[in-house]
Amino acid sequence: MILAIDTSAGTSVALVGDGIVAEAATDDTRSHAEHIGVFIERVLADSGVTPDAVTAVVVGLGPGPFTGLRVGIAAGIAFALGRAVPIHGVPSHDAAAVGHRSCTVVTDVRRRELAWTTYRDGVAVNGPSLTTEGTLAADADLRQFPEVRATTISAAMLATAALIRIERGDDLASLTPLYLRAPDATPGNGPKRVTG
Repeated sequence: MILAIDTSAGTSVALVGDGIVAEAATDDTRSHAEHIGVFIERVLADSGVTPDAVTAVVVGLGPGPFTGLRVGIAAGIAFALGRAVPIHGVPSHDAAAVGHRSCTVVTDVRRRELAWTTYRDGVAVNGPSLTTEGTLAADADLRQFPEVRATTISAAMLATAALIRIERGDDLASLTPLYLRAPDATPGNGPKRVTG
């Protein structure tokens, strides 16, 4: 039984065993922390299983906004550590590429920017990279790799992508998020002088 979590677009949590057992999702891109715990509880309750039935955790690594990715990855790590089960990191675009022979997965990463990854037979061959709506066609070969616009990422499909990659022998140990730009918050240059 796999618990899958993705917070690269909205928030999606799924429990996958022999098929999709339960899934909870929202396309809200700003309230990941408020939804993640509720969704984990919901998929466990809806499926009628206890946390000790979970044998692995899969987390989406993005690309996506900084805070959203951190919430999902941290939740996955906490659950995996608490249950002492393995955790696997999978690029979120892999989930949207499942079932497509050749495609370019495109997601909105806000600030009028898009993230894209080109896939051939389920394997990323280019990207992830940043672009804009106006330059997407120039940056990605959409004729050879038709666009798949993903407004949300399904955690259930993320688990499916993970199983495909594990069967292929891919190493999914890295939990490094796919940040395509610097975070908004940056360290200061030291303490500010206070004048009276």
